Amino acid sequence: MQEQLTQSAKDALTKQAYRIIGSHSAVKTCHWTKSMIRGNGGCYKLTFYGIMSNQCMQMSTSISCANRCSFCWRDYKSPVSKDWRWKVDEPNVIFEESKQNHEKLLVGFKGNEKRNKGAYLGSKNIKHVALSLTGEPIAYPRMNELLDLFNKDGVSTFIVTNAQFPDEIKNLEPITQLYISLDAPNKSLLKTVDLPLFSDYWERLNSSLDHLAKKPERTTIRLTLVKGINDKDMEDYATLIKKGDPDFIEIKAYMHVGASMQRLNRDNMPTHGEVVDKTKELAKFLEDYELVSEHISSRVVMMAKKKFKIKGEWHTWIDFPKFQELAIAKKPFTAMDYTKLTPKRWIGIKGTYEETEFISQ
Repeated sequence: MQEQLTQSAKDALTKQAYRIIGSHSAVKTCHWTKSMIRGNGGCYKLTFYGIMSNQCMQMSTSISCANRCSFCWRDYKSPVSKDWRWKVDEPNVIFEESKQNHEKLLVGFKGNEKRNKGAYLGSKNIKHVALSLTGEPIAYPRMNELLDLFNKDGVSTFIVTNAQFPDEIKNLEPITQLYISLDAPNKSLLKTVDLPLFSDYWERLNSSLDHLAKKPERTTIRLTLVKGINDKDMEDYATLIKKGDPDFIEIKAYMHVGASMQRLNRDNMPTHGEVVDKTKELAKFLEDYELVSEHISSRVVMMAKKKFKIKGEWHTWIDFPKFQELAIAKKPFTAMDYTKLTPKRWIGIKGTYEETEFISQ
């Protein structure tokens, strides 16, 4: 069978600092991983969930996607497909080579005088993987086998899916945190924003939300707001969010980077204050959630279900060893079984939504 990437596509991605693994996977160092190794701050996943950015690997098991989202940094030359029609690489090869290439990408910090030595040494011990670098990761037919390898290695797993593969979401084995990207509040706008290949894209989104609601592990819905385009009809967003019944909601700004700059203007990038305002508007229609925290430099705000506020204290962080134990045991468990107290320095709540005072990280 043919490879997912042509040689010219591989060469182009390599120039963009990707490292290609096999025929359809890739790894690339995240800005926040490098930031923490330099002794600076970590990403919003540290603030919200306790992930150490210097120990996080960013990769994907598929460069191909079923959408051509207008706000995505991907170039439109990247492969798109509604089904898997390529060779399937072995999970153990992806597992081993992704870790090896991630470490190679960071080797330049070894002699860097500005690095934090402890943070750099810690980066060699990968504890987290974001399986959503580019493309649609869950399209990879042997994803569950790969997840099992990460679980046994003590590596937490985060996946963001565009909600166009509901059966794959339904059949996905437990991961640490599963995301659905909700890019528009209605059918017509979703077509404009995501440019989906599937004709039944709206039905697929709704089916995916139904499956998400049945997942007992940690789930999240993410809104990427493009100013002047999809940052409206918050009540309709709330209706879809209720259908998916996620544990967490992340509302973030579109960032004017990569190939998206050819399709959108810098004015389409909301300020952090505008993201906060839209979040407060959304919160009015979601009585089961509260605003919890923010990450200003990433222009993202997090809401959580009130059940994570235990005895007046938020428990949005993750007990990673507990998750690995539960996942490996192959017995039923829920998000509440591996939640953890969020340190107060990461919480920025005061009184009502209107009185919210976020911390600056």
